[in-house]
Amino acid sequence: MTEESHGRATADRGLGTAREPHDERGGPGRPDPGRRHPGQPEPVSARGVPRPGEAPRGGIGAVPRTALSGAPGGPAVLEPLVHTVLEALTKGAARRGGPVPAGAPGELAARFAREFAEAEGDGALRQLTELLAYGSADPADPSCAAHLHCPPLAVAVAADLAVSAVNPSQDSWDQAPAATAVETLLLQELAQLVGYEPAEAAGVLTSGGTESNLMGLMLARDRVLGGALRRQIELSGVPGAGPRPRIFASAAAHFSVQRSAALLGLGEDAVVCVPVDRELRMRPDALASALRDCVARGELPVAVVATAGTTDTGAVDPLRTCAALAAEFGAWLHVDAAYGGGALLSDELAPLLRGIALADSVSLDWHKLGWQPVAAGIFLVRRAETYASLARRAVYLNPQDDEEAGYPSLLGLSLRTTRRADAFKIAVTLRTLGREGLGRLVDACHALAVGGAEQVRARPRLELHSVPVLSALLFRYVPEGADPAHTDRVNAALRRRLLREGRAVVGRTELPGRGPGRVRLKLTLLNPHTTPAEVERLLDAVVAAGLAEEEDR
Repeated sequence: MTEESHGRATADRGLGTAREPHDERGGPGRPDPGRRHPGQPEPVSARGVPRPGEAPRGGIGAVPRTALSGAPGGPAVLEPLVHTVLEALTKGAARRGGPVPAGAPGELAARFAREFAEAEGDGALRQLTELLAYGSADPADPSCAAHLHCPPLAVAVAADLAVSAVNPSQDSWDQAPAATAVETLLLQELAQLVGYEPAEAAGVLTSGGTESNLMGLMLARDRVLGGALRRQIELSGVPGAGPRPRIFASAAAHFSVQRSAALLGLGEDAVVCVPVDRELRMRPDALASALRDCVARGELPVAVVATAGTTDTGAVDPLRTCAALAAEFGAWLHVDAAYGGGALLSDELAPLLRGIALADSVSLDWHKLGWQPVAAGIFLVRRAETYASLARRAVYLNPQDDEEAGYPSLLGLSLRTTRRADAFKIAVTLRTLGREGLGRLVDACHALAVGGAEQVRARPRLELHSVPVLSALLFRYVPEGADPAHTDRVNAALRRRLLREGRAVVGRTELPGRGPGRVRLKLTLLNPHTTPAEVERLLDAVVAAGLAEEEDR
């Protein structure tokens, strides 16, 4: 069986075909119902009467409400609940009948509130799970293509269930022995994928690109500004005197760059927005000019943030040039590859990210082009010693003598203390599909976007903005004889019409600049099983909604 067919078979099986537990002789069997682990509640019958030796069977009503998912008997307790969830997910999705529930936000909120109030007791899990499935935007639906919101692989969801059941916490080894080792090994593989030397790099799993960008800019502040002022910024804070620190990012960079600057005490105004070209890539000449002007004013270039995969077009900044300019001016280079990092999985698209290994730090997100349940963010640094300002010691979590005795700690690698074992699902996915199998999924999404661009060109009422770089497709509906402001209004309104009718989830954004005529629609194609015909039907729905808006006006 090939990696691709194996991955497809895994996805098709989902959670409903887990193998039966085996007894000590290696044959099929169930855990001894008469044996309870300390702390596991006494099994309870459907009527709630304890019966010694009774296994929790017969559906959710037979499961004690205070039952735990851990211990040897935990899987047997969990099994009927999982079946209840799967049945409710199926029923809720059928009830939704499309990519998103039809209705206006207020109407849907009232409906959700009624059903929430009605859910209670043994039926709450089924009722609320069905409500969740019904009331969700389904990223696996071909007509749900607005955001960097991927449909997760079934094997990753199954792995995530295991993490939820065992509930390891990554803030100390004695809470997560295996998960600590798995995260460490996974990060070494991902460092190698980026082009770092694994033995010299360091990193951590994060909640996503926003947290990763914050960490990259925090280390930049501490290393560059701290070095220039000869003080530990993380201890004494950002001084009021001295050269003003500056961060350089493109006008199409993620908004978390400004948010990070504010949180780090530098202020959002410390971020210099560098002009972009038509494809929304940072202009090298504009970056060089901005850096020179900064130094001429007596300011300090602290960091250059290069984007590898903008949220709107998937554009990749010129990474090698950014690295050279950052080095020339003594700035830290952080590459935000939350979206574009998925290109590293593809032999065809990986060349787009040439130069990423020159970055001091990198942000990746596998809950985008990695098909993982949220969260699956990754933060990496090229040299482990640059992590120094994040190091922390808590005597109840990572005492010095424990580490000296060989008990490792990940506490000083994260901004968080309690932290879920999000590395596990990524590790399982990589072991199941491999880079080659995941790369085929990336290539499939890219091909969909390129084909979709041709379909946009074939429709007179649609106007393509640029050729897709990754899997994002930017375009707009052009009303007949309309001025720019009216065109913006129609595009915004047709998107809401599609949402209201439950027919499609299409993205909306605005190009950098000022004035009307900047609103664009966006398809972010992250379902590798979507067909070209389904993309065509989605574009037809956009045109039909645009015509309907024109008639209504």
